[in-house]
Amino acid sequence: MKKAKRIGGLFALALALVLTACGGVGSGAADSASPRVEQWNAGSNTDSMFQESVGDFLGMDPGYTNMEEGKNYDAGEGSSQEQHNAGQDSSRKLIRTVNLSVETREFDAVMGTLEQRVTDLGGYIERMETYNGSVYSSYRSNRSASMTARIPAAQLNGFLNEVSEISNVTRRSENVQDVTLEYVDMASHKKTLQAEHDRLLELMEQAESIEDIITIEERLSNVRYQIESMEAQLRTYDNKVDYSTVYLDVSEVQELTPVHEETLWERISGGFLEDLKGIGDGALEILVWLLVHIPTLVLWALAVTLFVLWVRWYMKRSREKAEKKRAQAAGNTLPGNGDTNGEK
Repeated sequence: MKKAKRIGGLFALALALVLTACGGVGSGAADSASPRVEQWNAGSNTDSMFQESVGDFLGMDPGYTNMEEGKNYDAGEGSSQEQHNAGQDSSRKLIRTVNLSVETREFDAVMGTLEQRVTDLGGYIERMETYNGSVYSSYRSNRSASMTARIPAAQLNGFLNEVSEISNVTRRSENVQDVTLEYVDMASHKKTLQAEHDRLLELMEQAESIEDIITIEERLSNVRYQIESMEAQLRTYDNKVDYSTVYLDVSEVQELTPVHEETLWERISGGFLEDLKGIGDGALEILVWLLVHIPTLVLWALAVTLFVLWVRWYMKRSREKAEKKRAQAAGNTLPGNGDTNGEK
């Protein structure tokens, strides 16, 4: 029994040194072991169960093993220090998102160049949608494409300059999200959880009762889940920081939109010419439509002609029948015909 107390006291002293190095709150070891709790409260959470169990196992006051408070304290202190260092470091965690709308007369060439440049810069295309136009549109071709590209952050400005050179940019917006504080805080929290995970493994090796083993395993499972979740979130941050997102809409047009502010005369002359162009395009579309639908128009003309001929024939026949009936009726009303019928 004395040997067990001696081992427990030594282990408690080692744990106190570890917690003090991590910024936790320490406490003196008790002279005698507190009585083991035989039955857990059904409404208590896993953290309380772990703290009381470890306190009983080490023969210490349960308040000493309040690792949750020590963990929060470590996370806050680490975050403040890391945030201060991050403010001095020019390398921050910045997520850049750019939205571009461009137009071009050479749709195929521009799309090919964009796809090639994304690959050459070490990026990749996350999404691509292409619309190939319609034969019933007002223009000969109105193809368009929508692209989501991931570009290495260091190459983003160069890529945007190249897009401006090969196409006419009609709209551009950029959003920069600074996630440095969130990233540093999460990394510090993960580091604290990892230290707690290592301490739990050490306690697992020293545990003797089934109750202690079960409690430590439950806490280990919870800590591992939190660590994995934070690692996934940190990887997501790293991906968004390392690869900027560019949403690019490309439209094929016949005339490029002016990028400078037009004068009054330019607006009047441009509108007049655009109206004349619209009239010419409309007449051309009508001519094209007529030529394309000649077979259909011929069939309709033939059908209408046959219908008109049938109507004329039917009306003529109806008139002839009506005249014949009137002639017969007039012949039956003659005096001689009436007497003869009477004698018969």
